[in-house]
Amino acid sequence: MTLPRGWSLQKVPEVLQQRAGWIRKHLSLLQATPGEFPAHLSRPETAYREEARRYFTQRTRYWAERMGVTFGRITIREQKTRWGSCSRQGNLNFNWRLILAPPPVIDYVIVHELAHRLHLNHSPAFWATVGRHLPDFARHRRWLKENGHRLWQYTGEEKGDVPGG
Repeated sequence: MTLPRGWSLQKVPEVLQQRAGWIRKHLSLLQATPGEFPAHLSRPETAYREEARRYFTQRTRYWAERMGVTFGRITIREQKTRWGSCSRQGNLNFNWRLILAPPPVIDYVIVHELAHRLHLNHSPAFWATVGRHLPDFARHRRWLKENGHRLWQYTGEEKGDVPGG
C-alpha cells in the first residue's frame, strides 16, 4: 500500500475499513481461475462506469501532483484496443473495464498516460519516467497483458450474463 504524502499510518485502518468491499472485489478478481469471472460482477455497466470516473479522477489527481504534470478532462470509454490514452492537449481517456483490475494495475495505466504529458512517445525517457514513479511497473504491465482479456468477459448486463455467474 502506498500512502499519499502527509498521511500518517494511523489513518490506514480507517481507509482500509472504508474500502473493504472494493478491496475484496479486486482480491477475488486476482484469485479467479482462468476462464472464470467472479460472480460479484453483476452490477450494470453504468455503475462500473461511475465508479471508474470517480476512482480514476481521484488517482489521476494524486499521480499528477506527484509527477508534477497537469491534465485536461478525463473521459471514460470502452476502447477495444486500449486501456488508456492521452491527447496532445492533455485529455485522458480510460477504458471503464480497467476498474475491474487490481489497484496497482490501474495506477500503472494512469502513470503511463500521465508520463505522456512529458513524453508523447514510448522512448527510453518515457519509460524512465514511468519507472521513477512506479519502480515495479513491469509487473503491472505484465498482469494487464496476461489478464486483461478477462476484463472483457463481463458483459455489463444482468447477473445471468456474467461468465460463471
